Amino acid sequence: MTKRKNGSKGLFIEKQSTGVEIWQITTEEVPQSNIYCEVPYCSEDSHHFVYERRTGKDPLNPTEFVLVEMATWEQRALARSESLSGSAITPDGRLYYVYREDPDTRVLFRVKLPDGSPEAVYSFGDKIWWGSLGTVSSDHRFYVRSVRLGDSYDRFGIVLVDLSSGKEQVIDEDPFILNAHPQFDPGNANRLLVQHNRGGQYDDKGKLLNLVGEEGATLYVLSVPGGERTELPVGKPFTTPCTGHEAWAGTAGEVILSVAASGNFAPEKGNLLGVFPGQEEARIVAKGFRANHVGLSRCGRYFCVDDWRDTYKLFVGSVRTGKTALLCESFTQPNRKQNSHPHAYLTPDLQWALFNSNRSGFSHIYAAKVPEGMLEGLL
Repeated sequence: MTKRKNGSKGLFIEKQSTGVEIWQITTEEVPQSNIYCEVPYCSEDSHHFVYERRTGKDPLNPTEFVLVEMATWEQRALARSESLSGSAITPDGRLYYVYREDPDTRVLFRVKLPDGSPEAVYSFGDKIWWGSLGTVSSDHRFYVRSVRLGDSYDRFGIVLVDLSSGKEQVIDEDPFILNAHPQFDPGNANRLLVQHNRGGQYDDKGKLLNLVGEEGATLYVLSVPGGERTELPVGKPFTTPCTGHEAWAGTAGEVILSVAASGNFAPEKGNLLGVFPGQEEARIVAKGFRANHVGLSRCGRYFCVDDWRDTYKLFVGSVRTGKTALLCESFTQPNRKQNSHPHAYLTPDLQWALFNSNRSGFSHIYAAKVPEGMLEGLL
């Protein structure tokens, strides 16, 4: 039974058999999500996190970023944005978001969590936009987003903005980076991970025909600002296709990803992989579950993945040893709406896992308290 606990603004849901306490953070039935699991949307000290909700109160900026204090679950509106697209967060807790000042002008703002003042850092003007999240280099010099190039739906690019000089340029172009998921390496400000959805296609009206073709998705790394590619040995012909879920393992320089769980990468053999740029073969990181979405702790030592079977369990594990532990059951029933997917990630202090679930019949954001000693036991 749900209830308030210790004066909290959240709802205490249950204590599961793993010892994990589950809290429901949101209660309003509005479209909302914990954003995404590639990076933790948290303050540097882990005392706060940000989620997004769509209220529609401002026609130009219908998305609202909400700041939540951990454990008390006190909430306040932090900023408004045109959409989730283009938003990013850095390891030191600076949130970047796109605000539409008028129909012809989009401005990139940043704010230091939890109490910083919003600061305008770049104006895009009225340019063709695209649906990916943004990413910012750890030194705050470069901002990247993906774009559609021209008026057709068969040319896509990676746009690099040098925030120190104000220079903007396309550093990569490809018909199949329509879902690029660009991510800066936290340990190397001159290296960017890109998702390559080979065979993906839109019609000339902008309707999605195929998110990916028979070739399957793969990954490559771009040098910044030069734009030279380093292909990663994942996806066909090296492995089963990438699922499109990947993240950097902290500052270690390794990419952790999931691939289709079949054949040599079936759950009992392992479909969670790790690979360094320039490496000839990926390694199996862990096995025993059907990994889908991949979250990495900010320190890079631990992963958090959702198993797309049964009760949609969340597993945590060590990137180095491959040892894993069942964290909790999310009880979500995923559908086409992204906020029904768990998208679980660990807070930087490793005390909580934040995830989405529609277990109540509506998609809400939940927090799982990581039991003491669970993660340390995996090392």
